[in-house]
Amino acid sequence: MITSFTQFAAEGASSGGIGALGVDAKAFVIQLVTFVLAFLVLRKWAFKPILAVLQQRRETIETGVKLGEQMKKEKAELETQVAKQLQDARAKADGVMADAESAARDTVRAAEEKAEAKAAVIVKEGKARGEQEVVRARKELESELVGLISDATETIIGEKVDAKKDSALIDRALKAGRA
Repeated sequence: MITSFTQFAAEGASSGGIGALGVDAKAFVIQLVTFVLAFLVLRKWAFKPILAVLQQRRETIETGVKLGEQMKKEKAELETQVAKQLQDARAKADGVMADAESAARDTVRAAEEKAEAKAAVIVKEGKARGEQEVVRARKELESELVGLISDATETIIGEKVDAKKDSALIDRALKAGRA
């Protein structure tokens, strides 16, 4: 087969055509046959595995792109969820703060009421003590006054008066002093 190609190439070279261009037809045919054989060998054992690897890479890249898009969507969803949870947390925190402020106001109000009640009790006790002191002071004053009147009566009358007379005189003097 190669010999027939070489004869064909030799005839073409002498008659003109390709030979007229300065190309050796024999070398051209050999290179063409070598190219076809190399192509067939490469196609059988090299191109198929290379194409399979390229296909696998293409699929890997497509999978990666799809995964990237899916991750972007998930990220957006997560950001939305995080924002919602932050908003809920802020609302709860505001509610807790409002409750704490309300409880603090109630506690202060209760403490003020307790203090006012205690102050009222202290004032009441003070008034009662004051009244007791006034009563005690009056009794002391009356007993001193009785003693002074008794001494004054003795001095005026010039004699010692017994307890009955003394008591009657003192009562009369006190009634006259009040009127």
